[in-house]
Amino acid sequence: MITELISVGTEILLGNIVNTNSAYLSEKCAQLGLSVYYQTVVGDNETRMKSTICTALERSDMVILTGGLGPTKDDLTKEVTAELLELPLVEDAHTRELLEHYLKEYEKNNSQRRITANNYKQALVPQGALILDNHNGTAPGLIIEKNGKTVILLPGPPNEMKPMFEEEVFPYLRKRLPEVIYSQMIKICGIGESQVAEEIQDLIDDQTNPTIAPYAKTGEVHLRITAKSEDEKECKKLIKPIVRELKARFGKNIFATDEEKSLEEAIVDMLKDQGLTLALAESCTGGEISARIVNVPGASDVFTHGFVTYSNRAKRKCLGVKKSTLKIDGPVSAKCAKEMAKGGCFFSGADICLSITGLAGPGGGTKELPVGTVFMGCCYNGKVITQEYHFTGNRSKIREQATAHALALLRECIMEGISKKG
Repeated sequence: MITELISVGTEILLGNIVNTNSAYLSEKCAQLGLSVYYQTVVGDNETRMKSTICTALERSDMVILTGGLGPTKDDLTKEVTAELLELPLVEDAHTRELLEHYLKEYEKNNSQRRITANNYKQALVPQGALILDNHNGTAPGLIIEKNGKTVILLPGPPNEMKPMFEEEVFPYLRKRLPEVIYSQMIKICGIGESQVAEEIQDLIDDQTNPTIAPYAKTGEVHLRITAKSEDEKECKKLIKPIVRELKARFGKNIFATDEEKSLEEAIVDMLKDQGLTLALAESCTGGEISARIVNVPGASDVFTHGFVTYSNRAKRKCLGVKKSTLKIDGPVSAKCAKEMAKGGCFFSGADICLSITGLAGPGGGTKELPVGTVFMGCCYNGKVITQEYHFTGNRSKIREQATAHALALLRECIMEGISKKG
């Protein structure tokens, strides 16, 4: 089924917000086996919106629109779509009731707020449309089927659009598709995209059903294996030997086979399983590694301390880095990283401490120590290993890469410790 995505909003065209909706919907459509041939962004202009939706309906079987369902005059998606499909707008009593309840609660929270009449514009829906309740906002979603075409209207805010798609649209589309599409994710860290691509080139060259699609993220490579069949059980049967082969090729570098599991979640789970505690000693990343860890529910069971020791004085005072080390080897050195990791374990009492220190730039680099040079240390059971890395890009990119690689190193150290213990 040929599918087209249209994002509505002048703010997207102006660059005021990043359009994450299309990326999310493209991925979900791929999971369903839908063929997304076009993605379009159009501003809040009636004439241009009509032209864009008309073109989409001519060349695609299904059109998914996000944005423009709000209460203001420039929210025109529903009105333009209804006009093009020659459907009158009628008030839906259920949506009106939900709106009134939501708005009254909203008004209670602040005496200065008042309910305005334009809010009830959102209770008007194209006649015959399937209405999708919005549990995270006021604008309902809509599914319209007419003349062999399907048009799906979703709210623009991602925190409203995503749950609505997951809860309502995804099941609706899955029922309509003649074949079942099932995917299995393999998540890899510690090796780069080019190496992964080389390792699986023979599998990709020979693929028919299932297929393998690689996705690169900073410090990670994700492989989605997708099969089509008459039922989910048969899809899983087709995928199983491919997953087995990938596990044989990438082994310990695979950190998850669950699409929702992040690298930091995998690390926290490992620490919990082994009854280990963790401390982090950060300099150039300024707490970004700690932020990734504490984003995991239940991290407090294993994560005890996060030291952000940006200055030399802080490295000495909080982590016990020697003055001579900072003077002779420098704060960006393997020796400093080693002492930071060891000091982190000592002062926190944690079983493991990962440290990081480096030059994120843009200034401060030398020929011997260029910008992007990062040293990491990991102390476990009193033993410390250090690694040297060289990243490229601007300050933000270097710190992002350093954080991702630090998590991969931490996982590797935990696994190494477990294997020795076993």
